[in-house]
Amino acid sequence: MGKNKYPLYFSFPALAVFLLFFITPTIIGFYYSFTDWNINAPNIKFIGLDNYKELMKEPRLATAFSNTLIFAAVVTVMQNVIGLGLALILNEALKLRNLLRMIFFLPYVIAPLVIGYIFRAIYHPEHGIVNVVLKSTGLGFLSHDWLNDPSYALFSIIVTDLWRVAGFSMVVYLAGLQFIPKDLIESSSIDGANYWRRFRNIVFPLLAPAFTVNVLLSMIGSMKVFEMVMVLTEGGPGYTTEVFFTYIRGMFSTGEFGYATAINIMLFLLVSAVGIPVLAVMKKREVEM
Repeated sequence: MGKNKYPLYFSFPALAVFLLFFITPTIIGFYYSFTDWNINAPNIKFIGLDNYKELMKEPRLATAFSNTLIFAAVVTVMQNVIGLGLALILNEALKLRNLLRMIFFLPYVIAPLVIGYIFRAIYHPEHGIVNVVLKSTGLGFLSHDWLNDPSYALFSIIVTDLWRVAGFSMVVYLAGLQFIPKDLIESSSIDGANYWRRFRNIVFPLLAPAFTVNVLLSMIGSMKVFEMVMVLTEGGPGYTTEVFFTYIRGMFSTGEFGYATAINIMLFLLVSAVGIPVLAVMKKREVEM
């Protein structure tokens, strides 16, 4: 018994850190979401569900909710489509594949704040690379004020975030492709299966664990988006690109701590409500090799 339990002891430091910096603040946050905690209150009072009732009446939160879901849905789908496509291409015997892997993964290791400031310059309406290239190629009618036009602001943020995170999905899919036995691919090719049939019947089913990891991480990460929106638009123009965390930040900056904590709890519950069923469904389709 002692020998079997011995390896578990090495997990205690990590569990202690997780308990201290995640579980404990979450429990405390649940409590404060039911209080009137604010910068002007001399004492913190328990007010029950009043904060949550106020949330339901706030139109700005409805905008943040819809923008967060749109952003998460588009980024999750496109990140995995692009990442899988890059992985399939760079898994082939290309001369420059290692260099290309590094180039596509590099944006992920750059801080989102830095990427945001770079793309603010790229999207500049007069001197940005995007509009300059469009005008120089005779496509000036397609140029826009990408970050200040409500019709294109959220789209521009999504494109920027996809450029940043697609390389991470690529690396996870590449790792999954390395574990697929080459004998299966070669034997199916000898039997006359074309590339699409090999991908549909062999590669994609065996990539299920990598697919589960990528979808879950991209979905959770995109629902918690903050830095990219804050740097590029600050939730504007108006509130057209407002997401949960920019709204929470705005409430905290006004001193409405209890109300802002309630919003954060709502986001936590939303991510859990979406993530747990998705994980359960996707785990069922994983194939053992």
